[in-house]
Amino acid sequence: MSDNMRVRDELAIVLPSLDPDQKFITVVDGLLERGFRHIVIVDDGSDAQHRPLFDEAARHPECHVLRHPYNKGKGQALKTAFRYLLEQESGLFGAITIDGDGQHLPEDIIACGERMLAEGDKIVLGCRDFDQPGVPPRSVAGNKTTSRMFRLLYGIRLSDTQTGLRAIPRQYLAPFCGIEGDRFEYETNMLLEMHRQGIPFVEQPIATVYDPDDYSSHYHAIKDSWRIIRVMFKAGFGRK
Repeated sequence: MSDNMRVRDELAIVLPSLDPDQKFITVVDGLLERGFRHIVIVDDGSDAQHRPLFDEAARHPECHVLRHPYNKGKGQALKTAFRYLLEQESGLFGAITIDGDGQHLPEDIIACGERMLAEGDKIVLGCRDFDQPGVPPRSVAGNKTTSRMFRLLYGIRLSDTQTGLRAIPRQYLAPFCGIEGDRFEYETNMLLEMHRQGIPFVEQPIATVYDPDDYSSHYHAIKDSWRIIRVMFKAGFGRK
């Protein structure tokens, strides 16, 4: 079986979402069109107005929708999906986390999955190029700041510290369930845990996709950036 087929058959897509718009269905349809068989969606406490989108996705047998009764944050949503995969999907090689806003193209998702299958025990981070024109200034500033801090505090060179596209072999899902963090800081804690445990990773270049006329995010520039910076300093000084 080719790696291309194995990506669809042996890897689960993990898609956390809160109050999505129609782009969410476009993402799900794109995954289904390319033959993905295991799509785990976490409704992270969306309101009643947005639940029909999850119901629409759940009508596909390839999609399994997990629901939080209230908003717990992206970190908790990822851990909910990881626990589900560990308990219910024992035959899968790993998972690919993505966002539901259309920033991650199907071909890049497949490329990250193929790279992980080829590397074996390495996590694959799908990394964007923030020097391209059209990227929202808050995304450029936030990512470049945290990238510099990773390099200064830990000696780690990461070109995209906030990427939501990550291909993770199954053996890391259980320890990642125990990582602290409920919201966006969880993904930073994941990188720090990889560093602490010596978990190998590689970067996979992906397209940098933003719609300047319709850019929305649940990432709060000041509040969530402060959470991430606090996590990095706490871990850095704790290490010393």
